[in-house]
Amino acid sequence: MADFDRLSAENEMLRSRLAGLTEAILRISEDLDLDVVLQQVVDGARILTGARYGAITTMDDAGELQDVLFSGLSPEDEQMVVGYERGIELFGYLSGMDEPLRTSNFVEHVESVGFDGFQPYIGAFLGAQIKVRDRQVGTMFVGEKHDGSEFAHEDEEAVEMFASQAAMALTNARRYGDEQRAKADLQALVNTSPVGVVIVDAASRDVLMANREARRLLGIGQGQEYLSLASFAQLSYKRMDGSETSIEDLPFEQALLADEPVQAEELVIVRPDGSEVATLVNTAAIRSDGGELTTIIATIQDASPLEDLERLRAEFLAVASHELRAPLTAIKGSAATVLDSRVPPDAAEVRQFFRIVEERADHMRDLINDLLDMTRIEAGTLSVTTEPADLASIVDHAKSAFLSGGHPHHVKIDLFPNLPRVWADRQRIAQVLHNLFSNAAASSHEWSTITVEASLDDTHVAVSVTDEGAGIAPERLPLLFTKFPRARDEHETRPGTGYGLGLAICKGIVEAHGGRIWAHSAGHNRGAQFTFTVPVLDEPAAIAGVADPDLGAGARGPAKVERILVVEDDPQTLRYTRNTLARAGYTPIVTDDPNELDHLLDTEMPHLALLDLMLPGADAFELIRRSPKVLEIPVIIVSGRGDDQLVAKAFELGAADYIVKPFSPTELLARIAAALRRRAQSRHAEPYRLADLTVDYMTHSVTVAGNAVNLTPTEYKLLSELCINAGRDLSYEQLLEAVWGDGASGDAQRVRTFVKDLRAKLGDRARKPTYILTVPNVGYRAATP
Repeated sequence: MADFDRLSAENEMLRSRLAGLTEAILRISEDLDLDVVLQQVVDGARILTGARYGAITTMDDAGELQDVLFSGLSPEDEQMVVGYERGIELFGYLSGMDEPLRTSNFVEHVESVGFDGFQPYIGAFLGAQIKVRDRQVGTMFVGEKHDGSEFAHEDEEAVEMFASQAAMALTNARRYGDEQRAKADLQALVNTSPVGVVIVDAASRDVLMANREARRLLGIGQGQEYLSLASFAQLSYKRMDGSETSIEDLPFEQALLADEPVQAEELVIVRPDGSEVATLVNTAAIRSDGGELTTIIATIQDASPLEDLERLRAEFLAVASHELRAPLTAIKGSAATVLDSRVPPDAAEVRQFFRIVEERADHMRDLINDLLDMTRIEAGTLSVTTEPADLASIVDHAKSAFLSGGHPHHVKIDLFPNLPRVWADRQRIAQVLHNLFSNAAASSHEWSTITVEASLDDTHVAVSVTDEGAGIAPERLPLLFTKFPRARDEHETRPGTGYGLGLAICKGIVEAHGGRIWAHSAGHNRGAQFTFTVPVLDEPAAIAGVADPDLGAGARGPAKVERILVVEDDPQTLRYTRNTLARAGYTPIVTDDPNELDHLLDTEMPHLALLDLMLPGADAFELIRRSPKVLEIPVIIVSGRGDDQLVAKAFELGAADYIVKPFSPTELLARIAAALRRRAQSRHAEPYRLADLTVDYMTHSVTVAGNAVNLTPTEYKLLSELCINAGRDLSYEQLLEAVWGDGASGDAQRVRTFVKDLRAKLGDRARKPTYILTVPNVGYRAATP
């Protein structure tokens, strides 16, 4: 009878375990959201074994720790586990075991293998690997049973069986998440495409999708959800020659009825409001595996920009050919006069003809150089070699070169006294000034005054060139820095005013320095003022990769402590930007998913963000409104469009800068350096204060509870580096480079020793620090005030 009762009890226990295991397996299979599945797995393991605590870790394809999730731990205990200095190593040890680990005292076990000081105390413990086809994808752990007993062999078997089912659930959740992200990315990519896309179901003739650009071109509102080919019949269509076209001849109908692809068909769409838009339409038929026609895909491209490009091309060829023909005519005429003269000209006449030939040849050379510069600017390959420079000498050199060209104007120089040196390519900035002088001379009367002024403007020097000429109409100001703008009306333009590239080249050169250029005019006959900025020299070198020869070998670019977040959906631009930042010594953090912005801001704590204007599902402006905390760091908007309205909107929202694609590495790094420099200066103005500690950056003094703390220069430099980056995790390597320079790489013990001394002087306890917090296996972080 006793044996029967025992067997009955064992069977009941087995049924209970199987029911619990089945219930846990069903629970983790109900959802495909990865976070929910992870939580269900760790909670299910606790319920299955009657454990107080649980944890789960997952690994990526490279075998690196990916996710860590706890269950049952109090916030204090969870913080102790996370804050354990060798936590990553400990999780690596536990995850790397070939067999399940079952022990009556977890703390004693980990101490026996070299992990001392682990808290909180955990007694009974059980851990098992989560595997998919012999490949480990994670590990689950449970600790301390509610009844105080140890984990038994039956618990181990149950956890192993549950782990095998959890592996399938995690794999399915990851696969589902990847598919959803890929689907969302594709949909966002199509919806934000600059080309209209329409997808039509062949059977029902319903429109399955019409992206934003397609709706704009067709004049269909974004709120109009249901569309069909019948919706398009309400519009009218014309050929490029103006002749009407029937609905049956539309590319959609041709693809449906004749099963013929249409390529680059020119079509004018007359929208419901009467406006017209010229388009290029392509269609293609998609068939099932059985050959049945399923869908029609059409792309609709706005041809207006192409027409503008064609007009600019024709205008460029006309202007360039005219500018080349004029000097060639003068050269040909001078040569022909000398060669065809029956009476040999005297020496003075020959010299005059040679002078004409030389002047016209110089003009042609300048035209060709300008065309080459413009090409480099548009390709983002314009080269500038910046170095510490005295602006006054550049202005004086540009003035001399301008006046030596025979200009009768008076150039007045009025520079602010004691201007700091600037980071500039001397030759290129002189070129900018010469172009502005020539522009001023072209619109002014002879013998009038051209004034050059310069003053300090925050982290830049602003240089202005003012003339007394015809002025510029307000509607022309936004067009000045484009190619062939014809800034003044034709009747106001003096002969020989050039071919319209000068100001566009000025803009490219200034922006390659990380500066800005703009124009202002009070109106007709009231002159014009052109202003540009160049960055001020910041010791040590302000621009990556540029060393000041006067500073010696210690000068270097930005410290590698600076992390730059790049949110860009174009793979080529993302790779180009990442490589440029890495070569300059920055730490790039890149993503093509704008939804990761908040997560990366919290986890990576970047020093600056580069946001592409057009992103999947949202533009950069919407992203800033949605995540305003990004403005806690400098934000630079990156865009292929340089519209003044977009630039103004970016600055209104709080962006630090706006850069137009394509851009050169020099321009990108200059703008980043300037934005970081402005932020550093603003942060240095206010002392760091936390509890009793005050760090005054201006006076280089440190006090605790009002009492001065005597620090060595290196200790102060280390403390200030941590406090300036308060709230950010700084690795040993980052601190070594920022405080000791490149030669100290790899010497983490040096950082630990100095931090220990710093804590002692500040009265900061190592066990529970207030000011300098330990980041396990990474480095240190100053507490946020």
